[in-house]
Amino acid sequence: MIVFDSSTLILLAKIDLLQSVLSESKGIIPESVKNEVEHKETMDSMLITRQIEAGSLIVKNNPDKKKISKIRKDFPLGEGEVAAFIIANENNYILGTDDGLAIKVCKIFGIRFITAIHFLIDSGLGKDIILAKLDKLKYYGRYSAKIIEDAERRIMKG
Repeated sequence: MIVFDSSTLILLAKIDLLQSVLSESKGIIPESVKNEVEHKETMDSMLITRQIEAGSLIVKNNPDKKKISKIRKDFPLGEGEVAAFIIANENNYILGTDDGLAIKVCKIFGIRFITAIHFLIDSGLGKDIILAKLDKLKYYGRYSAKIIEDAERRIMKG
């Protein structure tokens, strides 16, 4: 199972990969991520809401507020990122995140994580399509040039 924060869900929706990712493996989101996503009335949020309604994204209650506060005291993450992190950690799930600080926290605690770029590279789509979607991620995501260059190199290798 993969627990998502809003960053990866939104990026996958923006590059039209969300439905295909969730058809491979159902996802989990904490209530706070659902609230973050539904707060905005965008095409992305509608796509994510549709996946919740279809049962491809399972909404879990947020972890205990004390657990969330403890993590947020040490790391300036949003509530959704922390809630998703705790659920992933407690259940040995993978965390789907594109938040730079959340990725660093995963590395500190040894939590497996996956980003929208990882999903794209592993999508099985043709190179031209993957490169076109990577261009969209360059635009929408906050990736460093080094990350994009590495992704392009991995895509070209196949």
